[in-house]
Amino acid sequence: LEERHVTHIAMESTGIYWKPVYNILEGYFDITLANAQRIKNVPGRKTDVCDAEWIAKLLRHGLIERSFVPPQNLRELRDLTRLRKKLIGNLTAEKNRISKTLECSNIKLGSVISDVFGVSGRKLLNRLVEQGYLEEIDIHTCLHHSLKKKKGTITDSLFGTLNEHQIFLIRMSWNHITFIEQSIQDLEGRIELLLQPYHEEQEILLSIPGVKQNTAACIIAEIGTDMNQFPTSRHLASWSGVSPGNNESAGKKKAEKLFKGIRTSNQHSVK
Repeated sequence: LEERHVTHIAMESTGIYWKPVYNILEGYFDITLANAQRIKNVPGRKTDVCDAEWIAKLLRHGLIERSFVPPQNLRELRDLTRLRKKLIGNLTAEKNRISKTLECSNIKLGSVISDVFGVSGRKLLNRLVEQGYLEEIDIHTCLHHSLKKKKGTITDSLFGTLNEHQIFLIRMSWNHITFIEQSIQDLEGRIELLLQPYHEEQEILLSIPGVKQNTAACIIAEIGTDMNQFPTSRHLASWSGVSPGNNESAGKKKAEKLFKGIRTSNQHSVK
């Protein structure tokens, strides 16, 4: 491409297949990433060569809307924040699985303790998994603070029987929970490292009521810090999928749905 004095490149954002090519060419050329839906060719001319010619023609005439692709460090931060969200979902699923197994064993711990996976709940579950049952002295040792007043109720809630199969299921989920929690901790350390250059922006976001550390990291990862990408707040709202689009024909306005899910850089162009 350099030998042929190419300076501008346009490509479709198809799945994740554009990413390895983009990563190689980034920094050497002016790259325009286009939403594939918006640069469709006319029917009957569908080959890869024809598509490439069509995209090149659109680029020469300035008819391609450039998709928003954040810098590499923000793309890495975005990967980490999205992975953390996935891991938190997996963590919740494993906790629910343990709660379900306990209910099947007639152990009603969740009805007495608000957080089964708090300090006291974890100690009780550890003993339960190790022994298969809990004695009164075990319960007294595991309870902390105000839960000691509920000792009798908690003891009654633990009146159940865990067979070998159920203990195995709980142990598997418990080991997975431990692994996921350690992975989330490692992720958060990496996220904090990548957020260091954006300390000022992070502090501004944290000043917004309801925005905490994790939310601020997600906002920076998803939309970046260079708001020149979005001429107005309405453009940002449209790109993020929180405002309906316009779909009108012959004076009739058709229904438009809001986007559900995570926006990715290859799905939207900056208008």
